[in-house]
Amino acid sequence: MNKQIGLGTWSWGNKLIWNYQEDNDEELRCTLLEALKRGFSFVDTADSYGTGKLKGRSESLLGNFLNDLPAYKKNKIEIATKLAPYPWRIGNKGFNSPYFESAKRLKDRLDIVQLHWSTAIYNPWQDYQLLNNLCDLNDCGFQFKIGLSNIGPERLKKIINFLSKRGKKIYCVQVQYSLLSPNIDKQRLVQQICFENQIKFLAYSPLAFGILSKKRNEAEMQKDSIVRKFIFSEYMESTFALRTLIKKIADARSVSPAQVAVNWCCYQGAIPIVGLRKKSHVIDISNIFSWDLTVEEFDQLESLSKECSKKMPSNPFSSS
Repeated sequence: MNKQIGLGTWSWGNKLIWNYQEDNDEELRCTLLEALKRGFSFVDTADSYGTGKLKGRSESLLGNFLNDLPAYKKNKIEIATKLAPYPWRIGNKGFNSPYFESAKRLKDRLDIVQLHWSTAIYNPWQDYQLLNNLCDLNDCGFQFKIGLSNIGPERLKKIINFLSKRGKKIYCVQVQYSLLSPNIDKQRLVQQICFENQIKFLAYSPLAFGILSKKRNEAEMQKDSIVRKFIFSEYMESTFALRTLIKKIADARSVSPAQVAVNWCCYQGAIPIVGLRKKSHVIDISNIFSWDLTVEEFDQLESLSKECSKKMPSNPFSSS
């Protein structure tokens, strides 16, 4: 199986959920370098990543880290950002300023621009205006591929048809996709459409905020934000059987539970985007390149996933 892994950077600059501290920036740099060394092929960020005054911090950090690398290392990966379709970003030029601001933060290393979520719920035409804007930027000579995020199957079909009239195609689509994802049947419809149209299918949050990774010690839990502490308290009991199976598979293979959960995505042909902040985490996750789930293991995981009484919350802006 030809696997790919993406490095997610949502936590880079996020104090609310991930307790980001600026004195950890060097550790984040080492995380990126290790990811490049170990074959990660995609780095995902967004112009909205970073809380409060730190908005855009993820892009800025990534741009600074990349700027210090030789070209041959940078050329091994694709850099993708997501532009947020805020209600005030309207019209066929609504993404002009956000695009150039992101490009500046990323030191003009911007391979893929993704619509962060669909506006179908609150302004059905805004999607098309902003996508037209991206097409216009392409036609003006700005070379990037177009992607989508948090999109449903019906909206995806419409956007594929819309872009085809501009002579453009979607390069990648990312949706929440894990053993604890809600509406997994809907996400698999998106996946099927992607496969039929040669669109890369990206799975974000494959570890479900870390619930599907290894059991943490008391010191690690003390460092958690209030939000993460709440999430873990809410899901530990309802996911016990699934997490027990994940650990059983991991122990039998002498791998980590996180590798099992991420390999579940890879087994289905998805490209997981794994949020990482430490070099050691990159080293661990990269080991999935050396092994695959068996059919029996996958079926067991599927069965217990369906039995989980509590799944992760849906993205409120995910379209139908």
